[in-house]
Parts: sequence; structure tokens; C-alpha cells
Amino acid sequence: MKPLSGKVALVAGGTRGAGRGIAIELGAAGATVYVTGRTTRAERSEYNRPETIEDTAELVEQAGGTGIAVRVDHLDPLQVEALIAQIESEHGRLDILVNDIWGGEYMVEWNVPVWEHSLEGGMRMLRLSIDTHIITSRYALPLLIRNPGGLVVEVTDGTQSYNDANYRLSLYYDLAKTSILRMAKSLAHELTPHGCTALSVTPGWLRSEIMLEVFGVTEDKWQDALEREPHFAISETPRYIGRGIAALAGDPDVSRWRGRSTSSGELAKIYGIHDLDGSQPDAWRYITEVQDAGKPADVTGYR
Repeated sequence: MKPLSGKVALVAGGTRGAGRGIAIELGAAGATVYVTGRTTRAERSEYNRPETIEDTAELVEQAGGTGIAVRVDHLDPLQVEALIAQIESEHGRLDILVNDIWGGEYMVEWNVPVWEHSLEGGMRMLRLSIDTHIITSRYALPLLIRNPGGLVVEVTDGTQSYNDANYRLSLYYDLAKTSILRMAKSLAHELTPHGCTALSVTPGWLRSEIMLEVFGVTEDKWQDALEREPHFAISETPRYIGRGIAALAGDPDVSRWRGRSTSSGELAKIYGIHDLDGSQPDAWRYITEVQDAGKPADVTGYR
């Protein structure tokens, strides 16, 4: 028996990046995983990228789980309500909710003050990253709380301590990622009486499809990007945070994480997890102690 056999998970925003890695690893642990997003093989979202929810669902199956792709715009309450009704009809339960909806990479104007940043793009970013999580929780949690032990993971960028101490290079981006941290605390408070747990988790420097494309490399040749950005040496695959969240979902004492902010690197150390190459990147400690400190790139002791 795999640790998550019989469990039903929803990875909201599982088309690519961290969401895809999380869905695959939940499947590898035996879960049935609903993968949602707006890009299908028949229709692309505003991202206009090739990754699809069907691709992710197939990777879940290949990993040993059951993958179910459902096209959902998480800004549309009716679509989200229909999704949850489908999960209830087909399985009668929801054990794990991963809110990984984002969608703002191409809207962020880095190091641009709010009075110069596109208002339309900034507000759209906030809707995609905050409103979607709230709408999804509104409809998913009544099903999740039917059984004690349910888990809600809010995926963000940056730990609580890091984001409290640092400006995240755009007012809109800063607000989006910090809001998710607070959302996890609020959900933890509301879920506690039902015996369920909520927390926030951040990956480190993620080798997502978009990030690899930015550096002009593939996953097999990711180290070629170090010539352009030496600190990319601390980067990790999307499967790394996926393994951490799968470990959380299988932890009988998961309530100890209630309301906390953690990272893929911290989860790896606590649960004995490694990335696909066998390493244990601790990106946020590295970013603070090496990258932000202006030191030369050196991952010794950090992965």
C-alpha cells in the first residue's frame, strides 16, 4: 500500500511548474489527483503555452496514481462549484487541497514602481493569485472538512520570514505572495475545529518550464545556465516541493504544521526527501546567506 492510497487530492493550478510536480508526487504516493487549469489540448489560456492539464494527468498516471484533468477557470465560482460537485459525485471525499493557482509571470514588471506599473496587469495578477485561492477554498472546504485529517496547502513564493524582511521586486507581486502566507494562517484557524490543517509552502529557485525557457536551457542541461546566472546552482525541480507536500499529506502528525510557513528545503530535511538528482537544495537559506549577501555563488553546504 502506498501512503496516500485511497486519498483524493485537488491540485488547483496543476498545468505546469510546481503544480505539476506536486500532482505527480501525490500520484506517486498513490493518490487520486484532480488536476485543474485553463490550458487543455484543445484550448490555451492567456499564457499561450504548450503545457496542458491532460499532460499532467498522464504524468500522474505514469507515476502510479490516478490523474483526472478538469478544465476550470478558478475565477469563475460556477466552474469551481461544478468541479467540487464532480469530485463529490465520483469519490465522495476530498482529502488534500493544493492551491497553486498563479498565472502572473508575464504580467509582473520587475523593479517598476506602482505608479509606472500597468494597473490592468497588476490588478489582473492579484485576481489570479488571490481571488482564485479564495473562490476555490469557498467551494472545496465543505467537502474536505467532512473527514478529520484534511490538508490544505497554499503554495507561494518566499517564506514568512523572508517576505517580511524583503521587498519582492514589485508591489503587486509582493502583495500577491505575502497574501497567500496570511491566507494559510486564516484557513488554519478556521479548519482547526474540524481536525484539518492548513499551511503555506514555497519552493526554492524553481526550474519550471518557464524558468528553463528564460535561461534557454532544458532540464537535462540546466547547469548550462550557470554561466549566465551562477546562483542558479541552488535551483530545484518541481518534483522536490511535490515530494515535500506528499510527505506532509502522509504524515499522521501533520497538524504540527498548522498555520506555519515552510519551504521545500525545510520539508526535505525533516522528512528525509531528496530532489531527482539526490541533492537537498536549501534555497531560502542560500538566498539569504549567499546571494542577497553579495557573496560569490557557492552551494557548498546548501544542497
